[in-house]
Order: sequence, then structure tokens, then C-alpha cells
Amino acid sequence: MYFTPKQIVQSIQALAGVHSFHGITFVACKIAGLPVGKETVFPLDAHTDSFLKQHHRLDPGSDWFFQPFKSADREKKWVRPDYSAKGLQSVNTRSFLGAFIHPHNSRIWSWAEDYVSFLASKLPKGQRIPAFDLAVWLYRERDWPEDAVLDDVVTTFVQDYSITSSELASLFDPVVPLERIEEVFQDDVSTWEDLRELLPAPPDARPDEGGTLSYLATKGLGPAHEFILQPADRLSLITGDNGLGKSFLLEAAWWALTGTWAGRPSYPNPGRKNSDVAIAFAISGEKAKATKKTIAFDWKTLSWPMPKERPTIAGLIVYARVDGSFAVWDPARQSLPSNHSLKEGKTVFSSKEVWDGLPGRIEGLVRDWVRWQSNPQGEQFKSFELVLAKLSPPDLGRLRPGPTVRIPDDPRDIPTLIHPYGETPIVYASAGVRRIVTLAYLIVWAWHEHLIAADMAQAAPQRRMVVLVDELEAHLHPKWQRSFLPALMELSGLLAPTLKAQYIVATHSPLVMASSESVFDATTDKLFHLDLEVSQEVSLKEVEYVAFGDVSSWLTSPVFELRHARSNEGESAIEAAKSIQLKGTGTASEIRAVHERLKLHIASDDRFWPRWVAFAERFGVAD
Repeated sequence: MYFTPKQIVQSIQALAGVHSFHGITFVACKIAGLPVGKETVFPLDAHTDSFLKQHHRLDPGSDWFFQPFKSADREKKWVRPDYSAKGLQSVNTRSFLGAFIHPHNSRIWSWAEDYVSFLASKLPKGQRIPAFDLAVWLYRERDWPEDAVLDDVVTTFVQDYSITSSELASLFDPVVPLERIEEVFQDDVSTWEDLRELLPAPPDARPDEGGTLSYLATKGLGPAHEFILQPADRLSLITGDNGLGKSFLLEAAWWALTGTWAGRPSYPNPGRKNSDVAIAFAISGEKAKATKKTIAFDWKTLSWPMPKERPTIAGLIVYARVDGSFAVWDPARQSLPSNHSLKEGKTVFSSKEVWDGLPGRIEGLVRDWVRWQSNPQGEQFKSFELVLAKLSPPDLGRLRPGPTVRIPDDPRDIPTLIHPYGETPIVYASAGVRRIVTLAYLIVWAWHEHLIAADMAQAAPQRRMVVLVDELEAHLHPKWQRSFLPALMELSGLLAPTLKAQYIVATHSPLVMASSESVFDATTDKLFHLDLEVSQEVSLKEVEYVAFGDVSSWLTSPVFELRHARSNEGESAIEAAKSIQLKGTGTASEIRAVHERLKLHIASDDRFWPRWVAFAERFGVAD
């Protein structure tokens, strides 16, 4: 059995009032067998350094030592790699020198005869070292027998460190806690990966990678005084009327994840000068606990300061913007040398640049498609074919690359798509097909460029990515709108089996929402709605996801808030008819006028007719 992370953290907290001399130097000298009253050559710094390396290197990837003991700053628990020779040496030779026999500038050390009483005098009044908690810290990786009890922990510590009866009585509190043993022990050893969410990271820790957005808040910015968005792990759908902030939230999400703006930076609205304007965010990595950071707008420079000391670096990101441009963020490129072309690569590409390329940055869809197709065994073309097939529209069938062709006034070989009615050069495809093909290309291009950059940087490929899509339904036929979202959410698995994606999608299409019913999972997904309140304030709320089934039911749901799934004129006519029905009376001419409006603006098989005809006939109005 091993100590649980919870018990280790509880013991660390219990040791917060213990001086580092008692917790490190004293026990290091005891385990090394420092004699009492007998001067001997004893390399104290070397012994304490060895002890630190054995017991205080909590993070295997860090050179710093974690010390759970008393410090000037209670938040700073990590000490430098040279702590034994600098920090502890000063403590040993000054504040606690009375515990030793140590000729000045010598390597001679031993305990003074009265060292126990001296060390006891240095304890906080009325407090002694909690023996059980110190033992938990020292024995974090020890495998205890199945029949071990808490008293065994203290007994083992006393025996292993040769704690004398005088030391135990004067320096230690041997009482063990009363928690049940099941809460103290577990089957597996607790590693740094288990503890890192509960403890601060070392100063030299590399930022966690593969981050996804877990929190976003804007204040004094955009259409609302304050927005708070806590995206889901997998799918977040954002709905709401035009102008209420869907695109604004996606732009802010991109900035939070990357520290750059995809387009024009977001500035405070006029009238908010010198007010409190800020963006707060948190990025969840695969290992590190998400930490909120708040960046305030700099009124002096009229700019957003670059976020510093990010505990987590975002994973691979692809952002399909509403204007047809695309943005790509690759963390592997950021670790390459600054003079490398990939490091300097532009992250935002216009629609034209995605298709025709940008020298030194991206070859473009036309050239890359031809290049990939010339090597059909290559991974890029295989991925591209799979993605195209997955995103294919229901009415056109599977999108399949055809042979290249030449067209007038273009020196390039042009890819084609095979349709049921023939082969079409991609440059002549419909706007909807072009948008989908572009997104398919960007996702495949970004993933394979990431693999290249990760290989150059000798880093492992990302296992998480973020896909941001604004107006998912743009240019798509209703049939395609019903199938696109489920297909999009399967793409990460096509690129790599271990790749997981977070999707943040803005839409105002009831067809997209209807399609989400086949993939929405309340445990991993969320629905958010932007609304204009009666107070004229814009609000963003997470709303309960309800499967409305029929598309017209989605239109009249709280998500889209239409009173009727009809034209404005049809809605007005029905409301007039319902008003008369509620009164229960009216003149024949009034009812005839409403009847004619209904005939003009709603279909002959509309479900409202039976209800109205029965009423109108009572007043002699009928066709």
C-alpha cells in the first residue's frame, strides 16, 4: 500500500510551520549518523544535498527541490538546486550553529552535548514536529504491508532515523491522526502527475501542452458589459441573434488560446475610456491544473499586453472565421529557432492565400493538392481523401479527387472533384463545396505541418486540438447543414487515433442544431445562448440542451425564439386570428379580413386551418 495524494498534501500542509533545519538538516544528519560530542570530518553540505535529491525532488523533470516547511513566502515552496550550499548552509552555520560542534571554516562537525535542548528551544512555542506527517513526506514512495496501521508509520520513522527517546520526547509529536486507514493508503504509488494538480509547479517547469479553453471572461468589451464562457470539454454550441457577440466570443477565444488576434484587435467601446477593461481565461492542459489569468487593457499604449508565464500552452488550433479567412496555431512551431521560416510563419490566411498560397508560408490548396496527389501513398493525400469523404454533402455523394486539368489563363495544374455529372475543376466548385474543401485542406495541412514541426523540434505530436468555427452553416445547402457538424466532429479520429478535439461552434441554423441531436452528450458538451434582455443588456447563458426533433420545433424553441416557423406575414395573420378567437367574438367583416390574410400568407395544409375554420364558420365565414 502507498500513501494517497490527499494524505501527502495534508501532511505537507501540517509541516508548514516546521523550520527547514528540523525537517531537512536534522533528519539528514540523523540518517548519516552524525555523532554526539565526537568531532569528525563530516561534509554537511554534501549530506544535505544528497538528502534533498533523494526526498525533495518531487518533479522528476525539475532541478528545483520542493520543501514543505516554513518559508518567508508561504506560496513559494520550491528552492533552488544549490539550496544546500547557500540557503541551508547559512541556516546551519548561523541560526542553528549552537546545535553543533563546528570549528570555523572547517569540515569538522558533530552534535553538541546539549543539541536536543537547543533544537527544542527553536521550536514554535507549544508546537513540536508532527512525526506522522514528516514520515508521510519521507516515505511517499514506500510500499507498506497490507496489515500496516498508522502507528507503524511513526515506529518505522523512529527506527530508520535512529530517533532517540530524548529527541522523540523533546522534538516530536508522536500522536497519529484518527482518520480511517482506507483514506490514508491506496494500491498505487502517488507520482508527481497525481500531485501536480494539488501543488504549485516548480519555477523551471515547462508549460503543459495540449491545452484547451476551459474559461473565458470579458469585461467592458464587446456588446456586453461582461461575458463569462466556460466551454465544454468536447463540443460548445453558441447561438443567438446577429450582433450579440458570437463572432466576438470566438475572436476572444482565439486570443486567449494564442496570445494573438486573428484579425483586428478588440478594443473597448467608446464611452468606456479608462474603465476596467480586461479578458480573463484559463487553459486546461493534459496534466496541469487550469489557472485563471487576467489581462487588463493597457490604456497608455491602447493595446493588449502579451500574456506571460502561461502554465499551459494551447494545442493545435484551426479557426474558420466568418469572413472566409482561416487562422492556424501550432505550438510545435513556437519552439523552433526564431530565425526558422516556420517560426516566422503567418498564422492567419485570407481565403485567397489558402487557395493560391503565400510564398514562404503556405503552398496553398491548389499546389498542395496536386503535390499530395502525385504521391498517393503519402499520408497527406490519404488523410485528405478521408476528410473529404467524411465531409461530403448528401446530395452530391462522396467528394473524390479526380485527375488534374489545365484551364485557360492559369499556368497551374488544377485539381478536380468527381461529381455524378462529371469532373469539375475545384476553382469552379460552388461556394459551399469550396468552403468545405478549404476547411478539409486546412485541417489536414495544419496537422501534417505540425507533425513536421514537432519532428524538427524533437517533440511529441500534440494529442489535443481546438477547432473554432464561426457560422458553421455558411454557404451550405440545408441537406449539408444537417450532416456537417457530426462529420466535423469525427475528423480528429481520422487524423490520429489518439487525437482529441475541442469544438467551439457558433451557429444560427436550426438545421445545424437538429443535426447536433445525434452527437450531443450532456457529459462532454454544452449549449450557450446569447440574448438581448428587456433591460437592453446582452447576456450569455448556458441553457439546458433539449432535443426538439423537428426543425420547425427548433425555430420556435428558446434557442431561436420565433413565435411561429412561418413568414413574418404569416405569423402576423395567425396572431390576429388567435386574438379574435381569444375574445370569442367579432364582426363578420373582421373575421373575413383575417380569413383573407390567412389564405394569402399561410399554406393550405397549415395545421392552424382546422382550428380557424371551425371558428370562422360559426360567424358565416367560409370558402
